[in-house]
Amino acid sequence: MFDFGPFFDNIDLILEGFWATVRLAAAAAVLSFILGTVLASFRVAPIPVLRTFGTAYVNVVRNTPLTLVLLFCSFGLNDVLAMRLSGNSSTSYYWWAVFGLSAYTAAFVCEALRSGINTVPLGQAEAARSIGLTFTQSLRIIVLPQAFRAVIAPLGSVLIAMIKNTTVAAAASYAEAALVMKTILDAPSFTSGAIPLFIGVAVGFMILTLPTGFFFGWLHKRMAVAR
Repeated sequence: MFDFGPFFDNIDLILEGFWATVRLAAAAAVLSFILGTVLASFRVAPIPVLRTFGTAYVNVVRNTPLTLVLLFCSFGLNDVLAMRLSGNSSTSYYWWAVFGLSAYTAAFVCEALRSGINTVPLGQAEAARSIGLTFTQSLRIIVLPQAFRAVIAPLGSVLIAMIKNTTVAAAASYAEAALVMKTILDAPSFTSGAIPLFIGVAVGFMILTLPTGFFFGWLHKRMAVAR
C-alpha cells in the first residue's frame, strides 16, 4: 500500500508535470495581478461606465466555476472559433489555460485590492485632487502603493489558491501535475502504488504553496502600513 517504487519510477513525468504547473502559475500570476489592478481601478473610477463594467465582470466571473471558464477558453475560443495562438496545439492550450486562469483569478485580486483601496484615508485622495492631480495620477502615485501594502497577505492567499486551481487546467487540455498523475494512474502498467502517488503529488504542491505563504507573511510584516 505504501510502496513508493511506482512513484519514483515515474518521477521524470511527475517533475515534468510540476514544471508545467510552475510555468502556468507564474504566467497566470503576472497577468491576473495586472488585470486585477485594472479592474480595481475601474471599480473605484468616477466614470459610471467603468464602475459598471468592473462590477459586472467581478460578479459574473466570481460566481462562474473555473472549470467552465477554462472549457470556454479551450473549446469555445480555441476549437470552435479556431482562435489558435500558435501552430503548436500544446502551446496553444497552454496560453488558453493561462488566459482562463488569469481571467478568473483577476476577479479575486480586484476585490482584495479594492479592500486595500478602502483603507486609504479619503483625505489623501482629496489632498491629491486639491494640488491638481488627476484621478489616474492620484491612484497611481498615492492610493495604489498604499493599497498594495495593506493587502499583501490577502493577495498571497489568492496566489496560493491560484496555484492549487492549476489542477483544473486539465479542462483546457493542458497537461499539468494533476493530469500527469491521472495519466499515470490510468496506464495499464500501473497496478499498485496509488496512495504513495497521491501523497507524492500532494507533497509537491505543498512545496509550492508553503514557501509562498511564508514569503507573503514575511512581506506583509515587512511592508505593513502604519496607521
